[in-house]
Amino acid sequence: MDTTFFSLPVVWHNALVTLMTFVYVFSVPPLMDYLVTNHALPRDISRKITHICAGSAIVFLPLFVDVEGDWSHFLNITVFAVWTLLLIQKGLFAADDDQAVKTMTRTGDKRELLKGTLYFVIVAMICGTVYYKQPAGVMAMAMLGWGDGLAPIIGTRYGKMKYHILSDKSVEGSLAFLAGSVFAGLFFVHLIVPESFNVGKIVVIALIATIVEGLSPKEVDNLTIPFAVIVATRFL
Repeated sequence: MDTTFFSLPVVWHNALVTLMTFVYVFSVPPLMDYLVTNHALPRDISRKITHICAGSAIVFLPLFVDVEGDWSHFLNITVFAVWTLLLIQKGLFAADDDQAVKTMTRTGDKRELLKGTLYFVIVAMICGTVYYKQPAGVMAMAMLGWGDGLAPIIGTRYGKMKYHILSDKSVEGSLAFLAGSVFAGLFFVHLIVPESFNVGKIVVIALIATIVEGLSPKEVDNLTIPFAVIVATRFL
């Protein structure tokens, strides 16, 4: 994208896109809280829907305008920087009925926010800076968001073929991870970095990410999955 909204200066255009990401990201927890509280949405599903939506925030990346010498495209990580501070605060001091605690934790223990959820937003900031609009960053967020979002939803409800390496997993959950990763990888790479669109490469990277997820202990997979995707992207 080369033009700006309403012919605004680039910095103001990128600030407006950043505002759009805030509206999107901050609308998810209250919606999930409403569904958990009033419509009996299971906490684990609300947590993973939030996870998928957070990973999908990269859908706004094509709207950011990149101009040589301008820094404002890095505003794309602002929403994750804010969430980093919020998660630390909530993980230490939140009440049990806090929105984030109810919608982003497995058990309702606020300290969970200082583990996998916090790792997620830190990874998002790395992907939005070091790997900004690069295939490695795009696929890391896409596969982490969708693959790791769908796997436990399918695995805990439909998983019959169990296996245990460092944590309990299921073949059905791993297949859901693979399907979600392939779909998200194809969609977001084509959307954000179409010049790097390669179906075979994306499928192989998704398969590698699936294996790594199956080997990873809980919580740590929010670090191991993007690390594996970034390394695989570099060497394939």
